[in-house]
Amino acid sequence: MAPRKVAAAGDQTLREHLITTAERLLARRGATPTVREIAQEAGVATGVLYNHFADKEDLLALALHTHVRSVEATLGAPPEPGADAVESALTAFVERGLALHEAILPAFTALLAQPEVLVRFRALTNPTADGRGLRQELADFLRAEQSLGRIDAAADLDAAATMIIGACHEVVLPHLYGGTEVVVPDGLAATVTRTVLHGIGSRPAT
Repeated sequence: MAPRKVAAAGDQTLREHLITTAERLLARRGATPTVREIAQEAGVATGVLYNHFADKEDLLALALHTHVRSVEATLGAPPEPGADAVESALTAFVERGLALHEAILPAFTALLAQPEVLVRFRALTNPTADGRGLRQELADFLRAEQSLGRIDAAADLDAAATMIIGACHEVVLPHLYGGTEVVVPDGLAATVTRTVLHGIGSRPAT
C-alpha cells in the first residue's frame, strides 16, 4: 500500500509530516512538545502518531535528527579542498561548527529530562555531513588538502580534526546544563586554526 499523504504536507508521507511537525515545535518552543501538541499542530488525531512510531521517544528522536540536518543545511556547504588558503578554509570550518552547535543547543537542552530520546537519537545515523559526522568530514577535507601537498605529509589529520571539532564542543556544550547564552569569543575560529596549523612548540631563534 502506498504511504498515506497529508494534503497540507505536499509530497510528504504522513510519517514525514509528523516528524517535521515535531521538529518544528521542538525548534520553535525550545521545550519538549507533547503528543497532543504534535497531533494538533499536524492536524491529526493523537492516536495516529502511534500508527507510525513505536512511541513518543521514537518520534522525538527522529525530530531531533531532522532538526540537526535542517540547521546544517542553512549553513551552506563546507569549504572545498584547494579552493581557498588552508588557514582560511579551516577557519570557515570552525565558524560553521560553532554556528551549528550553538543553533541546535536549545533542542538538546529541552530533551535533557528525557534521556531515552537522546539514546534513540544516538542510535540513528550521524545527522551531519551526510552521515559522516563533522569530525570525519573535516578529516576527509584535510586528507584532500594533504594530497594536494598543502599540508605536511606526516601530520596526524585525525588528531587535528578532533582538536578543531572539540573546540566547538568546548565553547557550546557547557551551556547545555547552565542555560546561559553562548558567547563565542572574538577571533576564536582564527585562533584555533592558527594554533592547529602552526603548533605551540618553540621555534629556533633567527
